[in-house]
Amino acid sequence: MPRFTPRLPQVIRSVLFLSAITLSSAQAAEKIDLIIDTDPGADDVVALLLALASPEQLNVRAITTVAGNVRLDKTSRNARLAREWAGREEIPVYAGAPRPLVRSPIYAENIHGQEGITGVPVHEPAKGLEPKNAVNYLIETLTAAKPGSVTIAMLGPQTNLALALTQAPGIAKGIKEVVVMGGAHFNGGNITPVAEFNLYADPHAADVVLKSGVKLTYIPLDVTHKILTSEARLKQIASLGNTAGKLVGGILNEYVKGDMEHYGLPGGPVHDASVIAYLLEPGLFTGREVNLVIDTREGPTFGQTIADWYNTLDQPKNAFWVENGNAQGFFDLLTARLGRLK
Repeated sequence: MPRFTPRLPQVIRSVLFLSAITLSSAQAAEKIDLIIDTDPGADDVVALLLALASPEQLNVRAITTVAGNVRLDKTSRNARLAREWAGREEIPVYAGAPRPLVRSPIYAENIHGQEGITGVPVHEPAKGLEPKNAVNYLIETLTAAKPGSVTIAMLGPQTNLALALTQAPGIAKGIKEVVVMGGAHFNGGNITPVAEFNLYADPHAADVVLKSGVKLTYIPLDVTHKILTSEARLKQIASLGNTAGKLVGGILNEYVKGDMEHYGLPGGPVHDASVIAYLLEPGLFTGREVNLVIDTREGPTFGQTIADWYNTLDQPKNAFWVENGNAQGFFDLLTARLGRLK
């Protein structure tokens, strides 16, 4: 009588093999198609290094620059510097709007220094800008994108995206989510008593983006002022011993001094890097859907973000407002990813 060999192990192997393929496909599908819109700025540079060190999670399609912390020529140079420091020179950088939509330009050189970065030397990077304007790039890319496929990390004034949406409203269909570093509610502002710098620098642009109907997440001062450097956390970064660790350590050691002195904080925030951390590890953060209004009226509340945290007005919820974050988890993530760079 022929010997009977059970087929179950083969079936299990096949199922496991197919499951592995499915899991691999799902993981690949979860990779975020990302455009980073930024005005570097010290914390922007840290955010860019964190993003560019995470290629398995973030497909950074381009970096678009805007005037904000310093003039456009300097923010564009600093974005290219971050790209060079990360060894990711294949990623294109497009320069965008040199001034806000309506208001007079303002800069934050008192915080970020005349060059936009303090604590480390700057130079002209070897690779230049792309010839195309950032606004045109956004219009063309989002028009061609699959519906709801492209995430935008918004690290500065929202001028570029507002201009693109004004010229081509249909591009909103290509956007999956816009994650904004900006706004303040519970803790007050950092440029006026009620306004955060990125919103104050161009509230009209932020209002255009808000009213476009795109999915919005806000990472405000409410959370970034809780995710602070400390002596131990800066030592954690310095102990990496690589160039990226030295650069970020040098930048942060200088950058955080002003906020620590002004607010009486035990450490300093790394505002823009929180946006990238949110994209990489959303479980580090908590918040809720709110109705958000941006004040574009001239006066003492110009640039204020009014987040209806308790749904007092019972208006439609149009943004996710992040209110808390895991500070040590953030710095562990930042340190681990910087450790991948040279």
